[in-house]
Amino acid sequence: MKKRYLPIAMFAIAALGLTACSGGGTDSPTDDTLDVWIMQGTNPDTEAFFDTVGDAFTEKTGATLNVEFVQWADAHDRFVTAIAGGTTPDIAETGTTWTAEFADSGALAPIDDYVAEAGLEDDLVQGLVDSGTYDGSLFGMPWYAGVRSIIYRTDVFAELGLAAPTTWQEIVDAATVIQAERPDLIPFPVPGDAEMLTYPWVWGAGGEVSTLEGDQWVSGLDADEAREGIRFYTGLATEHGFSSAGATTWKETDLLDNFSQGTVAMAISGSWTPATVLEKAPELEGKIGAIAIPGQNGGISPSVLGGSHLSMFEGSENKDLAWDFMELMTTGDFAQQWADQTGYFAGTESLLQPTIESDDPLVQPFAEQMVDGGASLPVTPTFGAVQAKKTTNAMIQSILSGQKTVDEATTDAAAEMNDIMNGN
Repeated sequence: MKKRYLPIAMFAIAALGLTACSGGGTDSPTDDTLDVWIMQGTNPDTEAFFDTVGDAFTEKTGATLNVEFVQWADAHDRFVTAIAGGTTPDIAETGTTWTAEFADSGALAPIDDYVAEAGLEDDLVQGLVDSGTYDGSLFGMPWYAGVRSIIYRTDVFAELGLAAPTTWQEIVDAATVIQAERPDLIPFPVPGDAEMLTYPWVWGAGGEVSTLEGDQWVSGLDADEAREGIRFYTGLATEHGFSSAGATTWKETDLLDNFSQGTVAMAISGSWTPATVLEKAPELEGKIGAIAIPGQNGGISPSVLGGSHLSMFEGSENKDLAWDFMELMTTGDFAQQWADQTGYFAGTESLLQPTIESDDPLVQPFAEQMVDGGASLPVTPTFGAVQAKKTTNAMIQSILSGQKTVDEATTDAAAEMNDIMNGN
């Protein structure tokens, strides 16, 4: 049975305190310094946040926290160089699609024993556990998670008497009305350089990205089901004209900018973006809604459950101290503050539960998507290379630009994905 959906157990346990694991800093104050890499940009107040964390960490352990902020665009290459040169930090934030790659290289230390001793096994968000597990061991401590759903202009829908779509056909129906009645708006942009926006349509049509068959990864992008989903998604632009020519090269940030500028009616967007939209365009307050991505004929189309882990490097000389930091960051007050400030979801069930129960119209639909329609990309060291090659983006752009048919583009993308993931 192929695993795609990542349902999250709906129960809560009492939030754990900041007790150190065996031999940790609380019981054994130290003058050590812990070196940590954190990605820049997720939290607009990252430096101030970690100033406070550093003070708490020193008070708790007696050690000094040395945080270096790294740009996402540069991070992967920096990790590879540091691993090769033996200059890794003690702890680093790792994207969920990187953790298996770095674990496979031998650079990361397993943390199963620490998690078990802290009693956290049943409190971790399962989707983040799955993406942080490689070869039977946990190498990524769930920190925060995000998922993409659809945001839309509630004022425009109200003006035109439209209801939020619940099927793929209803997306087309609503966009058709918007196209006719509000020509100043792009009804539903299809960005060509936004990989994660493609997969919900593949999964929603019953397709797969890639599955492990024996010891070989086999791409499903050229299967009938995946082609049906990709044909629908790209057809929003090529068949119906709901997108724009410029969107062929858009990234997710371009999509966000255009929505904030008031030129887009509906768009797939991350759970962390509504706050950014309102910060950029306060005039849209009360005019934005969100819905889980509709299933083809109802229900929910799965969306990538992404986010970040905190990973401990094998070269760390004080792994107990490193765990103290990981537990401080991923449970309790600091984990909740990070979620609140970034718009992401916490990586523990006990902190996620209140979010799931929220009635905030810009929070609850994303929580529903995460719980009932969160999905994982292939957990393998080689999938990061597929992303680096931009295999999926090139496929979508070739269709949008008219250079290839859906069948041609998916055949080529599947072949390239297979070659990369199987080391050919």
